[in-house]
Amino acid sequence: MGWGEIFSLASALVWALAVILMKRAGNTLPAFELNLFKNCLALLLLVPTIALFHGYELPAYSMAEFAIVFVSGVIGIAVADTWYLRALNLMGASRTGIVSSLFSPFVILLSTVFLAERMVPWQWLGFFLVISGVLLVTWRVHHATVDSLQLKKGAIFGVGSMLTMALGVVLVKEILEARPLLWTIELRLAGGVTGLLAYMVAKGQWQNVKQNFRRPHPWATVVMASFLASYLSMILWLAGYKLIDASVASVLNETNVVFIVLLAWLMLGESVNARKIAGIGLTVGGVLIMVLV
Repeated sequence: MGWGEIFSLASALVWALAVILMKRAGNTLPAFELNLFKNCLALLLLVPTIALFHGYELPAYSMAEFAIVFVSGVIGIAVADTWYLRALNLMGASRTGIVSSLFSPFVILLSTVFLAERMVPWQWLGFFLVISGVLLVTWRVHHATVDSLQLKKGAIFGVGSMLTMALGVVLVKEILEARPLLWTIELRLAGGVTGLLAYMVAKGQWQNVKQNFRRPHPWATVVMASFLASYLSMILWLAGYKLIDASVASVLNETNVVFIVLLAWLMLGESVNARKIAGIGLTVGGVLIMVLV
């Protein structure tokens, strides 16, 4: 197992821990505000991090590279996250979790088209095991009726979110390989935050967002969750894409679902049934094939 695989799996684990902390915080901060806060925090934290590892001299990005990284942030952070949260509101967490499994297939498809990546047969076996395990963990039987129009709109937003998120990371893949990692992440975050601010202004939400931030929140937990989600996990996530094929990294990222289930069991006391255990087993088996064979 190389560093790329380690970073991709570590990113999934850190992201899962961030999700658990957000659940512990009770999600008192609305989704848009939380998304804006965590990305602004990461944007600020990367300034001293870049100074420590690279200095403040901007690398020699071409105008095309600069534009691609910035647009990648707008697409993969501002647009994708907004559509994901919209899907979550329309069709619930479990259905959205199932739709989220489309992320790695989209990355594999786009990597084949734009990056000429190819997965060998044993990697495809690992991919199908991971996706099967994730679906088994997240799938639930729904007894409550959901409005069909609402479900269709949620599915469109969910699929669009996964497609734009995959497009954002595939766009920046070759630049990640050629340019300093931290500078590229900072520029990408700048694009994402700019997109979020533009959306907020366009929708006239400035006053509402400001009022939501002024309300009492468990800020220590919110800050820690944001640090893990948008700073540490983001660095590990894109470090994985820098070092290994995007298609392989995306499959390893899917293990965040398994980590969330295990951490929810350990930290929140949530139940783990036979179906979830079977799904975890399939996912672990797929990961082992991907990284060891």
